[in-house]
Amino acid sequence: MSQSNSIAVKRATTTAELKTVTAARDAINGKVKGIRALIPFLGPAFIASIAYIDPGNFATNIQTGARFGYKMLWVIILANLMALLLQNMSAKLGIATGKNLPEICREYMPKWLTIVMWVVSELAAMATDLAEFLGATLALNLLLGIPMIFATIITGIVTYLILMLEKYGFRPLEKFIAGFAVMIGLCYLIETMFSHPNLSQIAYHSVVPWLGNHESIILAVGVIGATVMPHAIYLHSSLTQSRIIPRNDSEKLKIQKFSTKEILIAMTLAGFVNLSMMYMAASVFNTSGHNGIADITSAYHTLTPLLGSAAASVFLISLLASGISSSVVGTMAGQVIMQGFVGFTIPLWIRRVVTMVPTLIIVAIGVNPTLTLVVSQVVLSVVLPFPVIALIYFTQKKELMGVLTNNRITTILSTFIAILILGLNLWLILQTFYS
Repeated sequence: MSQSNSIAVKRATTTAELKTVTAARDAINGKVKGIRALIPFLGPAFIASIAYIDPGNFATNIQTGARFGYKMLWVIILANLMALLLQNMSAKLGIATGKNLPEICREYMPKWLTIVMWVVSELAAMATDLAEFLGATLALNLLLGIPMIFATIITGIVTYLILMLEKYGFRPLEKFIAGFAVMIGLCYLIETMFSHPNLSQIAYHSVVPWLGNHESIILAVGVIGATVMPHAIYLHSSLTQSRIIPRNDSEKLKIQKFSTKEILIAMTLAGFVNLSMMYMAASVFNTSGHNGIADITSAYHTLTPLLGSAAASVFLISLLASGISSSVVGTMAGQVIMQGFVGFTIPLWIRRVVTMVPTLIIVAIGVNPTLTLVVSQVVLSVVLPFPVIALIYFTQKKELMGVLTNNRITTILSTFIAILILGLNLWLILQTFYS
């Protein structure tokens, strides 16, 4: 192997990694074309996309669809477009700098601000883990009848074992998580066939905005909080920072193009899943008069008589796959956040045990799981401006990003997204304290 290739694969420590990086190098050099050229770059965006179809999405999308029918589908489209841009910026940051967003924040921000960012980001990670753990726990409870406490412990053990795949290099874990994403997508393709949604209503309300009352706006903020995830923005830059190391500016541009294609594929899949969650709820619950469905348990029990046990079981299988895979991704993000902002990590098993504690407490005292899921997503939406603003600030700096610096349109659009998120959050806070 040449010296230049050895530099490009210096992080590759397993056969799978070596094959992936070598195949990526061939694609960059133009030796392979088409889908074969894209394959070695598939992975990071699929891991990040899991954050966009976690159990929090199930809770907010089902509640919104049951309550307001097809009218809020446009929020899913808006949130997914926002996610596309932000995840692409995050991936680009890692490729351009060889560092992740928390590391760059620690390097360029005042220490006090870095600490604030770390604390806020850890709170977001806790809210994320809470939603993911609860989703998988609830799925095991409803699908197999396992008591909630034991289901929580099983979820923790399973996610820890999956995380152990990292010791075999990045590729096995990427394939495993991508497999979960495809499984969830297939489940909702099946649910679409079962639920027979109104296609004209889907097409109309996906592009025509509607906001009715106070409740619809709160749910819209929750949907955005469940879709555009703070920890996914942090994590994506980490996944690309040293996966395929560019040797010059030309290679940075080529790697970024492959990354953008992967993000389009992965986020389109995530967008379809989110849309299908909401329009399934609209088709099955809202149109049949069950618009009071406000939790996952009720949704499952109502699905059985309306669509049959097969549809209800597919729903739970997708929830279980979502909960387990997103819990893995959440733990990965938590490690990146701590290492990047404050420069140290804790053993993976300790983080896994600590993040199980809030879920165990909630299960033990009998708090409604779906209500907790929805509230956690609103918390995430409130935290979201912090990484978004930092991402915009750093990706428009020429001295940091070089040839991958944001163009003016990207900066304008991402700034608009930040303002929109801030505005929605301000409205939510005012309504909460003064209504």
